[in-house]
Amino acid sequence: MIQPETNDLSAYLAASEVIDFEDPMIQAISEELSAPAKTELDLAKAAYEFVRDQIPHSFDINGSQVTCQASEVLKQREGICFAKSHLLAALLRERGIPTGFCYQRLVLDDADPTDLTLHGLNAVYLSSLKRWIRVDARGNKPGVEAQFSLETEVLAYPVRTELGEIDYPTLYAQPLSTVITVLQKSKTMAQLKDQLPGSNQSFLRSRQLDCQQNLR
Repeated sequence: MIQPETNDLSAYLAASEVIDFEDPMIQAISEELSAPAKTELDLAKAAYEFVRDQIPHSFDINGSQVTCQASEVLKQREGICFAKSHLLAALLRERGIPTGFCYQRLVLDDADPTDLTLHGLNAVYLSSLKRWIRVDARGNKPGVEAQFSLETEVLAYPVRTELGEIDYPTLYAQPLSTVITVLQKSKTMAQLKDQLPGSNQSFLRSRQLDCQQNLR
């Protein structure tokens, strides 16, 4: 069950250095997506499918650009799961739809079930339904078929607790600082792969740091 870190929906509408929806490119795409949308649900689904299908996951295409900032993801037309979640949040926040960030801890490669990494996705607040739904814009491929669903979640990956995978319930208003740091400091995809945030301890440390920053 999703647990928002704050009940203040305005926190899930805020712009930031990473969720830079004031960028003209983001505003243009957001307006383009909203034009045919008749309802909030239509727009949320259209934005989700745009990021899922039109922005390739960097690892799927052997990409060379490490992106983080929402406008950068849109400009370069690639990003890993975290980066794509930043873009989706920017597109929806620009249109007044509260959007936050969720995380899972997943096995990176089934050949080595001890190697776990963090995975990022979004939750969207639908005022017409008065509730949050989670969506995963990672990008579909063989074995991954995420969908925009109002009933049963259809995310990119099932969480296998028997392998130590974790579905973290907290819904964050801003991306984790550890995630942003890794994306911004990695100059190549090879560096990024070596520095992916993964262990439970590193995740908890990043959460403690974020809590301290939020109290300031």
